[in-house]
Amino acid sequence: MDARFEFLTRMGDSCLVLSQRVSAWCGHAPAIEEDIAMANMALDLLGQAQMWLSLAGAHEGKGRSADDLAYLRDVWDFRNLLLCERPNGDYGQTLMRQFLFDAWHHLMLDQLSRSSDREIAEIAAKGSREVAYHIERSRDLVIRLGDGTPESKARMQAALDALWPYVGEMFADDGVDMTLAGQGAAPLPSSLRESWEAIVGAVLREGSLKRPGDDFAQLGGKAGRHSEHLGYILAEMQFLQRSYPGATW
Repeated sequence: MDARFEFLTRMGDSCLVLSQRVSAWCGHAPAIEEDIAMANMALDLLGQAQMWLSLAGAHEGKGRSADDLAYLRDVWDFRNLLLCERPNGDYGQTLMRQFLFDAWHHLMLDQLSRSSDREIAEIAAKGSREVAYHIERSRDLVIRLGDGTPESKARMQAALDALWPYVGEMFADDGVDMTLAGQGAAPLPSSLRESWEAIVGAVLREGSLKRPGDDFAQLGGKAGRHSEHLGYILAEMQFLQRSYPGATW
């Protein structure tokens, strides 16, 4: 197993899949401002996915581009976090998923910007500036809705409870993580947990939301074991390239 390629696809696939999820709100968000914000965030994530996957393809040395990796791999070849493929649900669930991911993503990119791997550090530094806005926005909305009406509070708590089993995967170390950490190229995911808990805990308290007590972690995404939801995402995302292989315009 090529640890660097695996790591790069993990970062790229998580951004790509979440971008697809978030972009589904374009034209459907509850307010024009939110519609614009969600579309911009989806584009940010898509741009980051392109950088990670382009580097993965170059490192692999088999002539595969970012587009090839995005459109021509099957479900079991994707390495995204399971959290990123969870359904949008209502707007509260989308925002809660985004906040839980943003808190991890911002910490991860901050560490990666100091990577011993120059190319990884450069991508992380570029993405970190965008993700700083993402977490500022998602944090604010989680607090406002959690501490809002009884209806909004109930929906945000339900979203948190439903998504919590998927956060543990973000901090689960495996052989790929240990190899990259040993090279000084990436942090161990487990080393981010304490800071993430502090960030998330403060927001939940301010938003009058209760942290779930069960820390069971649903794993598998980083190893290519996914829920049925990813198949539907890829069927839509890859439709054109699968129907007309090599199509260009």
